[in-house]
Amino acid sequence: MAEEKELLSYKGHPLMRKDNLIYYGSMADSHIIMMQILETKKEGDADIATRVSVELQLTDPNVRAKDRIVKKSEKDGFFTALDVGCVWLNRALSSK
Repeated sequence: MAEEKELLSYKGHPLMRKDNLIYYGSMADSHIIMMQILETKKEGDADIATRVSVELQLTDPNVRAKDRIVKKSEKDGFFTALDVGCVWLNRALSSK
């Protein structure tokens, strides 16, 4: 039997990671946040994100990939990027 994976979530929205890309939000909603880790530094055994690109994107598959980007920014550190993304996503989803 295949076990179901429990999704990681932050403030009520799912978080999924694939290599250096982190997606925040649900594809069923009108917008998602895509974060890309651009730089890391080594601290002990862990890699810590030092530069992260944040994009608020539309999830509409009929829109060209280039036109899906609504907002874009670059932040120092993962948690700063996640906080900005959380605010952008909540504002975009509440303005439906």
